[in-house]
Amino acid sequence: MMFGRLFGRKQPDLPQFDLSKFGVDMHSHLIPGIDDGSQSMDETIAMLAKFESFGYKKIVTTPHIMSDYYRNTPEIILGGLEKVKVAMKEHNLSIELEAAAEYYFDETLLKKLEEKEKLLTFGDNYVLFEFSFHSEPSQIDRLYFEFLSQNYKPVLAHFERYAFTLGSVDRAAQWRDMGINIQMNFNSLNGHYGPEVKKQAQLLVDEKLVDFVATDCHRMDHLMILELNLRSSYIHKLADLPLKNTLLL
Repeated sequence: MMFGRLFGRKQPDLPQFDLSKFGVDMHSHLIPGIDDGSQSMDETIAMLAKFESFGYKKIVTTPHIMSDYYRNTPEIILGGLEKVKVAMKEHNLSIELEAAAEYYFDETLLKKLEEKEKLLTFGDNYVLFEFSFHSEPSQIDRLYFEFLSQNYKPVLAHFERYAFTLGSVDRAAQWRDMGINIQMNFNSLNGHYGPEVKKQAQLLVDEKLVDFVATDCHRMDHLMILELNLRSSYIHKLADLPLKNTLLL
């Protein structure tokens, strides 16, 4: 007994987690050639087949809309979606695919909101958005006011990855109280984005401050890394949270 305490004991392996329990992945980049995600239809079909093997019923893919880099429009995104659906049918994939967008918070997003331009949403009027990873943007409160006053349900992408929030999840709690949903990436929990992000993701889980969990899949290796970590205790802990993924079915 003393020997075991001194030198430690190998913890029993948890079973591989069944991702079908989450039902829907609502953050990914699968439409080929329009952002930094999939670059070919073959790559897209391979990733969708992998999602299907995981047991997912639906994917909501969310291409970037960024004024400086990815000037996607609803027409570009929805046109790309239809091309993917044709390819899916040819490959006998049964998983359901929808498209929305991941909006980058810049002056063009505020302009869209102020001009009442219809945003691409998913589920019950959820809209996915992101901040700069490196610096805190100004006018966050103004952005939230515009979202909420227009009856959008904002979902902040990968809260755990923003440098200006690292070390504390107080803002996640504060923003959720305002009506902002918090999305976390699976691979943040296994250290894919670095140890600080891993710690922040684990804290979000411990404090039960996660509304949606997603792959943020850009490439097949994101799904392979996830598959290698399905015995993680924190992946298992996600099953105890009242996540909203299944509400999208």
